[in-house]
This record gives sequence, structure tokens and C-alpha cells, in this order.
Amino acid sequence: MENLDRGVAIVGAGYAGMAAAVTLAERGIPVTVFESGPVPGGRARRVLSQGRELDNGQHIFVGAYTEFLRLLRVVGVPPNALLRLPLELRYTNGLVFRGLLRARGVPFRERVRAFAFMAAMRRYGWRLVRDITVRELLERFEQRGAMLRYVWTPLCVSALNTPIEHASANVFLAVLRDTLGGAAGASDLLLPRLDLSRLFPEPAAEFVRAHGGRVLCGQTVRELSALKEFSRIIVAVGPHQLKTLLPEISVEYAYQPIYTCYLQYPQFTRLGHAMVGMAEGHVQWVFDRGALLGEKGCLVCVISAQGEHQELNQDQLARACDDELRHAFPGLPDPLWTRVIAEKRATISCTPGLKRPQCGGVVLAGDYTDPEYPPTIEAAVRSGIRAARALL
Repeated sequence: MENLDRGVAIVGAGYAGMAAAVTLAERGIPVTVFESGPVPGGRARRVLSQGRELDNGQHIFVGAYTEFLRLLRVVGVPPNALLRLPLELRYTNGLVFRGLLRARGVPFRERVRAFAFMAAMRRYGWRLVRDITVRELLERFEQRGAMLRYVWTPLCVSALNTPIEHASANVFLAVLRDTLGGAAGASDLLLPRLDLSRLFPEPAAEFVRAHGGRVLCGQTVRELSALKEFSRIIVAVGPHQLKTLLPEISVEYAYQPIYTCYLQYPQFTRLGHAMVGMAEGHVQWVFDRGALLGEKGCLVCVISAQGEHQELNQDQLARACDDELRHAFPGLPDPLWTRVIAEKRATISCTPGLKRPQCGGVVLAGDYTDPEYPPTIEAAVRSGIRAARALL
């Protein structure tokens, strides 16, 4: 173990930074976390908008998020903070996917081809010698029709936040390996019943403080030289912030957005399910916050990755989401209020041959640093743990 008597500074209190902080605090290492925002969470946090507390995105977790789930237990988050559902992709048109051979509304021949595709990927070790796009991979193995539209495409966009025409096949295969190809329960859906800051970053901050560390929100670090009092530094900020803190890193990234539209309807409004897929317009998934967080009548539409929706202003996009919901759920009343939260650089574009950043002297953490995973919460948590262990 390095001599860390002067403690470790962590820049950024997102899921990566707080995972690193908890890992170090467990070992008795003094930690100070600096966060420029008012609450921890980074790009998965609680925001205050027009007097209302909202999440800056609606995240889906899965059973394969082993390190994330382990750290939840470490910091004392109760199991019921996540609603666990066996994998079920339910769409407004009646299609229900419960597994490769149990998909209502998908022709049998497509299900058989999907099963053969997964078997082939298992034989390949879930990795191609030469990375290609997900579109090319699926075409090569004749994945078409309903399976392509309602299963492979939404899985890719949800996990990689990148359209299949541009997304990395090898990163997608890593996701399939650990979910549909993983152990029992690995593909279960885990939907948060707390806001994203209360789910992990805030309990993690309490854990760090209880172990002698500090988490300082509203503290912006503009130069790493200001942290020379510490033994080592972990930089756990978004990739677009690296130029300021670490100008020697030359990796340039393209980014993908996530748009989240909150629509508050009268309190009696409900979907009947916590999560429903929509594949006819801009909206990909709609969540019932009443079923999840007790926010009755609040429906949340999620639109991941780039698309035509980016040409609309926020009012137009809210109206478009409302129109799509009305078409899918006839008789829906008028919304009482709407709010669109646009994270225009939510993740890096997860393209073939994606380069991960390297930096000597300073340890990096963040979802974009993981060697094989897409930019997800699990990738962020793993990167934080890896960064901490590099010092241990």
C-alpha cells in the first residue's frame, strides 16, 4: 500500500467518486471529496427545478450490477430501495418480452434465430476480433423484425446510449454476456424507489463522514495544484471536464444526450405497470413515478441517444411526449405541469474501437474509463473501486 497518511483527495462526488471514497474509507484511509454541485450524484443526481425535486434522468439498473449492489449494502441502503422485477419488456402495443423463447408478439422463427445468435456469441466468448457496429453484428446474424425493433435496439440504446448504427458491438456483447447470458437474476430490472442522490451518493457521503472523511459540496476544484497537501488525487469528473483539470489528456469524445420529460397528471392517473416501452415515436420508455416513488400521477418519458427530438425546443418536446402518451393511453387527462431535463452530454458515444483515457500520476475514475463496459452506473462504480484499489 502507498503511504497515504496525508489522505486522498477525490474530485467529483458522482457514483464513481463516491464508490472510490467508500472503498478507501473502508480501509481507514482519510478521504476528502470535492463536489462543485449542491448535492452528490454527478450525472445521476437530484435537481431542484421550479421548486420541485426531480431526478436529472430516470435510470434502470439490472441484476448484473454486482459491484453497485454490493456498495449499496456496504453503506446501509435497504434492499427495498430498488424494485426488483424479472426481466419483462412490456410495450403499449401488447408485445411482451420475457426471454428469448418467451416473447408474446414475436414470431417463433425470430425467437429461434435470437437463441441461435446468443449461442453463437457465447461460442465467440462474447467478443469479436474486429469490433464493428451493433447494426452490422445483428445483420450478420439475421436479427430482424420484432426482435430487432423491440428487443435488440432498445437494449442497445438503453445500455450504451448510442444508436445501433454507431454503437460498438463488443461493448454490446459485454452487456449481453452479463445480463441475458449471465446467472439467474442477472437480467432482472431494478427500478429506484428513491431519488438518485438519496439512492447511493448521500448514504455514501454519510458512510465516509462516519469513517473520518469529508464530502464538501459547493466546492469547485479548478486546478489540481491546489490539492498538493494530499498524498494522492483521484479525478472522478465527466470527460468534458478533463481539459480543465488535466489538459495533457488528448482523448476527444463525441457525446450522446438523454432527455427526460416529467408530466404531472391528476393523482388518479397510473400506467398499471412501473415501466412500459413505447416504440412508435420519440419516447422509448415511460415510468410511473407513483408506482415507484409515491409521486402519484407523475409519468416520466425517457429518450436516450441522438435523434430528431433534438430539433424540438423543450415546450414542443413536452407536447410531443404528451401526444404520444395520449395515443398509447386513450383518455389520459391534460397534464398539470411538464418539465424537460436535457443532459446533452449524458454519456460519451460508445462507438467501435473506443479509446479509454490514460493519465500518469493522477488516478482517473468515471464510467468512460471502464475497459469494456458502456457508460452506465455499474461502470462508474467499478471505475471508482478500481481507482481506489490502485492506491491500495
